[in-house]
Amino acid sequence: MILHIDMDAFFASVEQRDNPNLKYKPVIISGNSKRSVVATASYEARRFGIGSAMPVFQAKQLCDHLEIVPGNREKYQAESKKIMEIISHFSPLIEQVSIDEAYLDITGCERLFGSFKDIALSIKNQIFQQLDLTCSIGMSPIKFLSKIASDLNKPDGLTIIEQSDVKNFIFSLPIQKVPGIGKSSMNNMQLLQIKTLGDVQKYSLPILTQKFGKMGQRLLELSNGIDKSRVEINYIRKSISSETTLLKDINNFKKAKNIILDRAQIVGRTLRKKDLVCENVFIKLKFSDFSQITRSRKLASPICSSSAIFNEALFLYKRFKLKKKIRLIGVGVTALKNKNTPVQMLLIQDPAKNKKQWESVDFAVDSISEKFGTFIINKASLTKTD
Repeated sequence: MILHIDMDAFFASVEQRDNPNLKYKPVIISGNSKRSVVATASYEARRFGIGSAMPVFQAKQLCDHLEIVPGNREKYQAESKKIMEIISHFSPLIEQVSIDEAYLDITGCERLFGSFKDIALSIKNQIFQQLDLTCSIGMSPIKFLSKIASDLNKPDGLTIIEQSDVKNFIFSLPIQKVPGIGKSSMNNMQLLQIKTLGDVQKYSLPILTQKFGKMGQRLLELSNGIDKSRVEINYIRKSISSETTLLKDINNFKKAKNIILDRAQIVGRTLRKKDLVCENVFIKLKFSDFSQITRSRKLASPICSSSAIFNEALFLYKRFKLKKKIRLIGVGVTALKNKNTPVQMLLIQDPAKNKKQWESVDFAVDSISEKFGTFIINKASLTKTD
């Protein structure tokens, strides 16, 4: 049995707990600028149709008495650590997949803690009693179903799918709830008249592969209750990224370059802190009309240097033929792995020498920032001058 735990409106719930004046009020975590977007919305705010990634000005239009609270990442990370410590007492097989969610393999744990339902209730009770926060839990014998189940009865929900119920659950599961099904996939689903996951069984693997690529085989397996993925104890994040919504739309190369540099610094620092390297760099741009594009680049060798990430992201930016002003810029990395291979920092004549130099600089800056604060040392080009 695999358990998926998902905290309820995590950032907003932490702020409501810490500030009694925010309890039972519509709250969003975001910047206070009209150009900011919603990071998390409380359930009171969601009743007005407010959701994550929505521009703040739209959220204000939906709810004129909305409470806007700036986020505190360090506080949320501290709370996340406490949550993981609580669930670690029930099983050593934990896969944390984000700051507020994790999988837990509790097979065999009922001998120590009672039934699977008892385990889930104990986890929920301990989190509430110790942290005054609620979570929703889904359980099933299949990993992907557990994640779906945790979302069915939010907030403070508990949904258990027994082995005997798996087949019926799959046949009635709306196809859009399957992870990985996006807008383009839904267009093909409509053409094939696939409304539930069970409907996938009507088609052969060649047809599904033709329509959905590699996803076709996984869809067929999931429709038959087959999920080969397991709880990964040494889980490595699939991507790291940082993006910012600009105060004003821009079409200025120098300003865009500085923003890309700033984001690359943040991404590189996160990589090194987690002892990871990346093999892909991507850049994301959102325009004044809210359309967006993403471009990525596969690297010749793994990197973790902020300078190398910046150079790759800037290369991608220069390839865009921009016709509209930019409102958001993001830089990210994918294909992450543990830092156990040589890292090429810059593609120049003497890579070995410069690799060591830039790696030393990066780690020195990281050490200073860790001790004295993130913004104590920065690139000269990012320093504002009169």
